[in-house]
Amino acid sequence: MANTKPIPITVFTGFLGAGKTSIILSLLPQLPKDYKVVLLKNEFGDVEVDSQLAKQSSLTAVSEILNGCMCCVLVGQMKTALLEIRDNFRPDRIVIECSGSAFPATLAFQIRELERETNRDLKLDAIVTVIDAENFTGYEDSSPTSKMQASYTDVILINKWEHISDRQLDIVIDHLNTLNDTTLKIRCQGRASVDPNIIFGLDTKLFSESDPNLTAIDGTHNDEVETVTIFKGPSSAKPHIHDEHCHHTHMSQESETTKHDGEPAEEAILVAALSGLSKETVWRVKGFVKLQDGVKILNWAFGRFELSSLEEGISDGAVIKLTAMGERGEIKRAVRKFAAALDAELV
Repeated sequence: MANTKPIPITVFTGFLGAGKTSIILSLLPQLPKDYKVVLLKNEFGDVEVDSQLAKQSSLTAVSEILNGCMCCVLVGQMKTALLEIRDNFRPDRIVIECSGSAFPATLAFQIRELERETNRDLKLDAIVTVIDAENFTGYEDSSPTSKMQASYTDVILINKWEHISDRQLDIVIDHLNTLNDTTLKIRCQGRASVDPNIIFGLDTKLFSESDPNLTAIDGTHNDEVETVTIFKGPSSAKPHIHDEHCHHTHMSQESETTKHDGEPAEEAILVAALSGLSKETVWRVKGFVKLQDGVKILNWAFGRFELSSLEEGISDGAVIKLTAMGERGEIKRAVRKFAAALDAELV
C-alpha cells in the first residue's frame, strides 16, 4: 500500500447536541458524487440511531462504536475499526464523529500512532470542533472537556448562532478567543452548514510530535455523561448491553427491515413530555418513536427537538427506543416522569 494515496481522517468533536451529525450530513451533498466517505461514529448509549445514516444519505457506510469514549476506553476498538474501514471500503475520506466527552488531543495522538503503523496509509487531516452557540455558556463554564475541545483543534465551527442575539454571539466569540485565539472560527450557515473545502484537506500540523502531557490516556472524563434507555415494545426488542468490544458496521445496500406490530405513540403526548425535560440535567435524547404517520427519528438537545421520518421503519417491533444523556447521578430521576408519560420503561 506504500504507493497508494493516503486516506485522510477528519475528526469532529463537540459537546452533546452541538450539531456534529447534522453538519457532517450537510457536507455530503457538496462533495463529488463518486467521492466515498465512511463515518466512524462514537456515541453513548445502546440505541443505534445513526446506523440509519447509511440508508438515508450518500455515506458509503457507517461504523458505530457505542457506550464509551474513543479517546480512552475504546482506543483499541477505534484503531481496529479504522483498519477495517480501510481494508473493506478504501474510501476517499474517513470522518470520525466523537462522543461529547472525547478529548481531541489524546484521540489525535492515537491516530498519529496509526499513521506510523500503516506507513501513512491512514493520516490525520484535521480536527474540527463544533460549538453550540445557543447553549455555549450553559456548559462551557462547567465542562473541562468542551474547553479542551476548543483549545486543540484546526477549525472551530460556530453552530446555532442564529438563535441568539449579536451581543450573546460576541460573548461566545470572546470566550472562544480566550480559549484559542489563533484558530479559524467559522459560522455555520444553517442547513447549508459550511463549505467542505474549508475543513477538508488541511493536513493538520497538530500533535505531530510527542507531548507527554497530552499522550496520557485518562478515562475519568467519560464519567461526565450518564445514559439511560427509554423503551416501549416487546421484550425481544429491548436493547442489549454493549461492552467495550461492541462495534457495528452498517452498509446502505445491505439493510433489511420487516413490519412490526404495536400501538403508535401520540405525537402530542410526546411533545408535551419533551417540554417537561430540564436542559440543565438532560442534555440529549435521541432514538426512534413510532407515531401514527410512521416511525420517526427523535433528536432532542437542550430544549430543541426535531422529528424526521425514518424511511424503512424499526425492524424489531419497538414502539419507543430512546437514549437519554445527561448529568451523572441525575439523569434517571430527570427522565422518569418523561418515560411514564409515554408509558415506557427505563432500561
